[in-house]
Amino acid sequence: MLSSLEENLLSIMMVIIMFGMGASLTFKDFKLSMRHPQAIGVGFSSQYLLMPFIAFALARLLNLSVEQTVGLVLMGCMPGGTTSNIFAYFSRSLLSLSIMMTICSTLAGFILVPLWMAFYTQGIDDAFRIPPDQIARLLFVLLIPTLLGMWIRRKNANIGAVIELVGGVLGAIVIVFLVVTWAPRNWRLLMETSWQVYAAVILLGLVGFLFGYLFSRVLKLNPQKARTVSLETGIQNGPLAALIVIMTFSGETQQLILLIPVMYSLFIVLNSTAVAVLYRKLTKQEELARDQAKVEPS
Repeated sequence: MLSSLEENLLSIMMVIIMFGMGASLTFKDFKLSMRHPQAIGVGFSSQYLLMPFIAFALARLLNLSVEQTVGLVLMGCMPGGTTSNIFAYFSRSLLSLSIMMTICSTLAGFILVPLWMAFYTQGIDDAFRIPPDQIARLLFVLLIPTLLGMWIRRKNANIGAVIELVGGVLGAIVIVFLVVTWAPRNWRLLMETSWQVYAAVILLGLVGFLFGYLFSRVLKLNPQKARTVSLETGIQNGPLAALIVIMTFSGETQQLILLIPVMYSLFIVLNSTAVAVLYRKLTKQEELARDQAKVEPS
């Protein structure tokens, strides 16, 4: 499904993205994030409570195979990715809040992802389960470039800003390259894939967006913060899930499980674009209404 070149690029891309993510932060950002403590807490809960359950429920509802179930649950347990930050910016949501939620979910991932994977895949044959320590080790290793990027940003803000920009651009280029080269080569696979798999990878993102928004509104977040949490909830780190599968399995088992993260990564861009356009319109309407309220005589 992925060539050796693409697998190597995926590994390099994850290091670059984590490095750039770290370089985008200063320790002051953590202090500023305390202006939205409730929003970060809601987003964190939405990420690690709602999404794993949604993935597990969809796998059962759609009667997915064992391999597909493992792949979908893994996607549901993933932390947010930098893609959510891009769409938060495009949708005019709170970018700083999105970045902080991504960082928080990523830092906690090496503990929570193995725990939730062990919980939701219990009863599945060990040959198809991902060892929790394997997930923890990989996620812990990926924290190193994140912390290194933060350290460089603290020592020299200009160099940190350059690393942030380069990391974001290179990450985007590699993602586009993987999509452009993968889809034409695997068109037969796309044609033969069951509708249940398509439904699973599409609904995981869409249901995540919906539940993330509703959950936020129930807990009294304002609409803009709720939209930010919604995007952070529905957009999971697909490349990271693919890397975990590649590092854990081989042969046919790897290909069957890898199908879900790869398909999810393809469709989440389309889903996120549609949702971001809607959210951008809603933000503009709210801003216009506030401006009109300011100029109207009391």
